[in-house]
Amino acid sequence: MEKEVYTEYRAEKLLKKFVPVVKNQLVNDIKEIKFKKFPLVLKIISLGALHKSDIGGVKVVGNKEELERGFKSLINLAKKKRLKLEGILVQEFVKGYELIVGIKKDSVFGHVLLFGAGGIYTEILKDISIRACPITLKDADSMIQDLKTKDILYGARGEKANVGKLKKNLVKISKIPLRYKKIEELDINPLIVNKKDVLVADARIVFEK
Repeated sequence: MEKEVYTEYRAEKLLKKFVPVVKNQLVNDIKEIKFKKFPLVLKIISLGALHKSDIGGVKVVGNKEELERGFKSLINLAKKKRLKLEGILVQEFVKGYELIVGIKKDSVFGHVLLFGAGGIYTEILKDISIRACPITLKDADSMIQDLKTKDILYGARGEKANVGKLKKNLVKISKIPLRYKKIEELDINPLIVNKKDVLVADARIVFEK
């Protein structure tokens, strides 16, 4: 079966209709960048590099000099890897807890929502909860309670996360397949949660054609 894959830029454009996304800009020239405040995150956007961090395709820059160096190195990396480049995504750097939210189309249950500890340790921690889509606020709460690392969200290791906003956004994400029935996979990793916001910081979508 043929599939259509959305890179981060396209995926986040779609997701913006449902949930908040970290402010970003896709550029092909450093002079196009409108952000004035640092730090910033730079990412290679290409269908040939869906797992950007695996190839060194993500840079966090703290000043203008680092921005110039980082931008140039990503352009060179794209050339070296012979990637068909959509551009370089420039993104605000947002601090918070990193979570993963995913949707998978199951042959038995239809679309299911996956939620858990995210970031680079997702595969190691394997701390996830699953429910059939769409979910309710009560379901969202029980998914959070399922996590071994849930106490972190409630401030066990410092700042408390905005759990109320997190639940509402999990419900919104779970309803996306009602509108886009051909979604086969949706991966948001990380979903950044802090005391104020819940924001999509990276995403990928696979559609059945």
